[in-house]
Amino acid sequence: MNQRHLWMLVVSAAMNSSQALAATPAYPDIASLSAMMNKGGTSSAAMVDDLLARSRQFAYLNAFTTLDSAGAATKARELDRIKASGESLGPLYGIPLVVKDNIHVAGLPNTVGTPGLRKFTPSASNEVVARLEAAGAIILGKTNMHELAFGVTSNNFAFGAVRNPFDDSLIAGGSSGGTASAISAGLVPAGLGTDTGGSVRIPAALTGIVGFRPSSGRYPSTSVTPVSHTRDTIGLMSRTVADLIVLDDVIVQNAQAVPDLPAGAIRLGVPRAFYYQNLDRETAVVIEAVLAQLARAHVQLVYAEIPDIENLIAQSGFPIALYEVQRDLPAYLAEFATGISFAELSAAVASPDVQSILQSMTGAGAVSDEAYAAAMNSREQLRKNFREYFVKQQLDGIIFPTTLLPARPIASSLDTVELNGEQVPTFPIYSHNSDSASITGQPGISLPVGLTAAGLPVGVEIDGPEQSDRRLLAVAKTLEGIIDFRARPPLGNVNATLP
Repeated sequence: MNQRHLWMLVVSAAMNSSQALAATPAYPDIASLSAMMNKGGTSSAAMVDDLLARSRQFAYLNAFTTLDSAGAATKARELDRIKASGESLGPLYGIPLVVKDNIHVAGLPNTVGTPGLRKFTPSASNEVVARLEAAGAIILGKTNMHELAFGVTSNNFAFGAVRNPFDDSLIAGGSSGGTASAISAGLVPAGLGTDTGGSVRIPAALTGIVGFRPSSGRYPSTSVTPVSHTRDTIGLMSRTVADLIVLDDVIVQNAQAVPDLPAGAIRLGVPRAFYYQNLDRETAVVIEAVLAQLARAHVQLVYAEIPDIENLIAQSGFPIALYEVQRDLPAYLAEFATGISFAELSAAVASPDVQSILQSMTGAGAVSDEAYAAAMNSREQLRKNFREYFVKQQLDGIIFPTTLLPARPIASSLDTVELNGEQVPTFPIYSHNSDSASITGQPGISLPVGLTAAGLPVGVEIDGPEQSDRRLLAVAKTLEGIIDFRARPPLGNVNATLP
């Protein structure tokens, strides 16, 4: 067999039929790909060439803003040359990754999905990207996103909407929708997103992959286009928890080992009053089945509520983000000599929903210094309530639906979406459950756990105490083994039409 085609045979044999796809092995993870290359079963160049071809074939998903065909191919051949010479290689040798288009990659445009930054190309990479590349990773390209990271659908009016591989008429979630779509479709095994209010975990849930928001401050945050320094973080997206662990190892360096946890040693809170309210009926069926499955496996589920969570989130979340973006984003534009002011950037915004957010920050809608201070006080109270809850109930984390509803149509989701027969605002309804960890700085992981009756992915999120990242990864690894679910999209429609 020609090794050039080995990757495609593994991940692409069923591109024309959902029935055939369901019978094929899951898309290879990082460990499997590393083993294949180390044993000589394939080369980095062969794998990258095939992934680039697959990315072009499924270009209708609109996952990329920049596909770095020449750069990725050159890097892959250089790595293969180094391997052939006998030199030692890093743990990510030859592994292709994608990077959300608000994280700097040297020599590639950093558009942030907005017209005003189309021509901005950083000369240096973000430190997370640099560490991954130093370990042997290859950046396949930059991924599409919700404009300026100000939304949850990735319906970008400047670069086009990102499409969900499970149904290309539906949103992929956001703002890291391009990274999620690329991984879900098997265009790449893993990648980077950013998370300010759920922007890694929401698209992970809607596209059937794994998404990890680390504790605030865990990953280097310089050379990332900001929204809110209090809430922003780079996050990881992949098909398995094992891949998250590999990537976190490389980024953090000398991280503590992730233990193997028996199910009976895991204790999770189930705060129903806030996280389970007004849950989409089909999503609820999947979630309740998952809770029952975990209970049968002897995971300890503690049904207890977190005090005053709804009020404290409302008092802190949006005011913090809206106040900080007006300061953080102009400072970034100046620091990196982008050649554009905040006013010019705002005037060029293409997406109506993002325009609306920017307009809300001016005049009477501007967040005052006093309101910001009050919001930060509410944030500290929310953090205190979570800490006390985890200690009192002796919990490893809390478990809840990542989103209250599955993906909805791109064409009708700009302002509202349907939930249980009613039209509700898109942004707050999708970020309802993910917002708390973004405010407190806790780590959170979304796992794919099932499909609705309509065949759409459902995710469950586990949030841990602050700075409990490796323990949370261990919990997620055990739960993933219990649920043992891999959602794979029926990629057959290569003639999709835009809504």
